[in-house]
Amino acid sequence: GALPVGPTIGAESLIIITGLIGIFFALFLHRRVAAVRLDVAQEEDETMMMSVKEAGQNQTFEQNERLRELYAAISNGANSFLFSEYKLCTVFVVFLAGVIVGLVSWSSGRETAIFTATSFVVGALTSMLSGYIGMRVAVFSNARCTVGAVKPAPHGWTESFNTAFRAGGVMGFSLCGLALLCLYALVVFLAPSFSWGTTAGAMKLFDCIAGFGLGGSAVAMFGRVGGGIYTKAADVGADLAGKVVEDLPEDDPHNPGTIADNVGDNVGDVAGMGSDLFGSFGEASCAALLVGASSPMIVAAGWGALMFPLTVSGVGIVVCLITNFVATDLSPVRKEADIERVLKTQLLVSSLLMTPCVYGLAVALLPSATCGGCTGGFYIGSICSSRINAFLCVAFGLWGGCLIGFVTEYYTSFSYSPVKEVANACRTGAATNIIYGLALGYKSAIVPVFLLSLIVYGAHTLAGFYGIALAALGMLSTLATCLAIDVYGPVCDNAGGIAEMCELHPSVREKTDALDAAGNTTAAIGKGFAIGSACLVGLALFGAFVTRLEDAAGGDLHVDLLDPITFAGLLVGAMLPYWFSAMTMKSVGMAANAMVIEIKRQFDANPNLLIPNHPDRPDYDTCIKISTDASLQEMIAPGALVMLSPVLCGVCFGTRCVTGLLAGAIASSVQMAISSSNTGGAWDNAKKYISKGAMDAVIGEEEPETVDNTGKVQTKKSQIFKAAVTGDTVGDPLKDTSGPALNILMKLMAIISVVFADVFLAVNKGDGLIASWL
Repeated sequence: GALPVGPTIGAESLIIITGLIGIFFALFLHRRVAAVRLDVAQEEDETMMMSVKEAGQNQTFEQNERLRELYAAISNGANSFLFSEYKLCTVFVVFLAGVIVGLVSWSSGRETAIFTATSFVVGALTSMLSGYIGMRVAVFSNARCTVGAVKPAPHGWTESFNTAFRAGGVMGFSLCGLALLCLYALVVFLAPSFSWGTTAGAMKLFDCIAGFGLGGSAVAMFGRVGGGIYTKAADVGADLAGKVVEDLPEDDPHNPGTIADNVGDNVGDVAGMGSDLFGSFGEASCAALLVGASSPMIVAAGWGALMFPLTVSGVGIVVCLITNFVATDLSPVRKEADIERVLKTQLLVSSLLMTPCVYGLAVALLPSATCGGCTGGFYIGSICSSRINAFLCVAFGLWGGCLIGFVTEYYTSFSYSPVKEVANACRTGAATNIIYGLALGYKSAIVPVFLLSLIVYGAHTLAGFYGIALAALGMLSTLATCLAIDVYGPVCDNAGGIAEMCELHPSVREKTDALDAAGNTTAAIGKGFAIGSACLVGLALFGAFVTRLEDAAGGDLHVDLLDPITFAGLLVGAMLPYWFSAMTMKSVGMAANAMVIEIKRQFDANPNLLIPNHPDRPDYDTCIKISTDASLQEMIAPGALVMLSPVLCGVCFGTRCVTGLLAGAIASSVQMAISSSNTGGAWDNAKKYISKGAMDAVIGEEEPETVDNTGKVQTKKSQIFKAAVTGDTVGDPLKDTSGPALNILMKLMAIISVVFADVFLAVNKGDGLIASWL
C-alpha cells in the first residue's frame, strides 16, 4: 500500500506540475483582465466623442456611474443566487454522504463506506468551488469587455475579445488544475490504505474514488437545472413582456427583467456549464482508473500505468495554455470577420498539438509485454490491447469531439443553409418557424450519433470499456480551451446588455453583438462537445458498473436484452429523459409566467418605463427574487428523479434491470440532448440573422409599413422578426435548460450505479427485493 517511488515518479510529477501550471496560468489571466479599468472616459473613440459634442454635453460621468451600478447589480444578483443554491447543495451533500456511509457500510464495510463518502464530499466541494470561480470571473469581466469595445477599431475588437476570452481561460485553467490536483491528492491520500499493487486492491481503491465523480455530478445536476431554470425564466419573461408585447429593444434598461436576464447568463451558462464539465472530467477519470485497475498487466506495470488517464488531462492543460496565446497574441481578432476564425482555430490547434503528446504518454507509461494471445500489449477483460490501441482510443475521442462540434456548428450557425431556411420560414409566421426548427433539431442528431457509434465501436474493439473511457478523456483533454470558448459567450452577452443599459454609442453594441453572435455559434460547438463527452462518459461508467458486476461474479458478464427484466429496464430508461425534460420545461414556463406578470404590473404601475430615454428605472430586485425562488424550488424534483431511479431499480429489481435502465437512458438522452440544443440554437441564430438585416429586402417588400421615411427598413417592427423572437423564446429552455441538463442525467445515473453496485449485489444476490417475493 506504500506510495510509488522510482521510475513511475515521472507520472506523479507530471500530474502535480501540470495541475499547478493550470492554476497559476489562471491567476495570470485574471491579472490581465483586472488591468482593464471600469472607465469609459479613457477609452472613448472619436466617433463617440463627436456624438457627445454634438449633443452639447459630456455624458461620460453618468455612463461610468451607470456602468459601475450595473456591474454591482449583476454581481450581487449572481452572488445571492449562488449562495442560496450552494446552501441547499451543502445540506444535500451532508445528507447523501450519510446515506453513502449507511448503505455502503452494510454492503462493503465501514472503511470502504467512509472512504467513498470522503471522495464524494471532496468532489462536491471542488465542483462548487469551480462553479463559483467561473461565475465570479464572468461577472468580474463583463463590464471590462464593454469598456474594451468602446475603443476604436481595430483595438476595440482586440481588447473586447481578449478580455472575454481571458475570462473564459481563468475558469477553464482553474477548473482543470483544481480538478486534477484534488482528484490526484485524493488518490494519494487513500492509496496507502489499499494494496494497490494487486488487481483486487487497486479496484477497491478506485471503487472508493468513484465517489469523487458522484460528488461532482450531483452538484452539477443542481447547478445545471437550477441555473438553467433561473436564466431561462428571466430570459423568456423579459423577452415576452418587453420585446414581444411592448416592443422594447433587447436589454433596454426600462425592462424590469433585464438584470435578472444578465445574472442568469452567469449562473446558468457559466457556473452550470463549469460544474457540468467538471463532473464529466471526474467521472471519465474515475471510470478509466477503475476499468484500468481490472487489468493485472496495467497494475503490474506500476503507478505510472495506472495514472495514464490523469496524465492525459495534465498534458492537455499545457497544450491549451500554448493554444491560448494563439488567440490573444499570435493571431488576435482585429475585425468582425476574425472572431469565428480565431475561435475555431483554438479547437483545431489544441487537437493537433494534443495528438502527438498522447502518443508519447501511451508509449512511456502503458505496459508492453507478452500476454498470451498477443505480444506487446495488455489484457482488458477478454480483449488484448496495446499502447497504440490506447493512443488510438484517445485520438478517436479527441477528433470525434471536433467533428461533432463542427457538425453542430453547421446546424446552428447562420453562415450555413439550415439556419437560413429556418429564418426564411418566419415569412409565414411563428408556426412554420417552429416546425422548421424542430425538423432541423431532429436531423442534426443523425451525424453525431453515427460518429459516437463509430467511436464506441472502435474504442471497444481496441481496448474494451477502458478504450471507451479513454475516448471520453480524449474528448475532454482540451477542456480548458472548450471552457474558455464557452464562458466567452455569456461574458460578451452581458457586455452587450451593459452597453445598451449605459446608453453607450451604438458602435459599442455592434461590437459586442458581433462577439456574442460568434459566441453563440462556438457555444453550440461546446454543447456538442459536452453532449458527446457525456455520452461516452455515461457508457464508460456503464462499463465500470459491468466490470464491478464481473468482479463479483468472477468472470465475464454479458448483458442480455432478451431478458424481460433487462428489456423492461431499457424501456423505462428510454422514457426518463422525457419525464425529466417535461419537469424542467414546465418549471421554466411557470417561472416565466410569474416573471411576465410582474413585468406587466410594473409597466402598468409606472407608464414612464415605456417612454424612450426616460430617467425612471424599474424594480429589478423583484424579478431577480422571482427567478431565484423558482429555480431553487423547481430544481429538487428533477434531481430526485435522476438520483433515485437507479437506486430504486437496483434495490427492487436487481442489477440486470439497472443495466437495461442505463442503456436506455444513455441512448435516449444523447439524441434528445442534441436535438433540443440544436433546435434552440438554430432559432436563436435565425433571430440574429434577421435582426442584422439579412432579410431586410424581403421585409421591405412583404411589409412596406416597416419602411420609414428615409427608406430604411425597421427590421424589429416586422412580423417576420416577431415570428423569429417567438421561436427563440420557445427554444430558450430547450437549448439552455433541458438539453444541457440531459448530459448530467446520462452521467449521474451511471455513477450512482457504480457507487452503489455492492449494495445492489447485497440485495438477494443482485436479483433485487421483488425477485425474492416472486
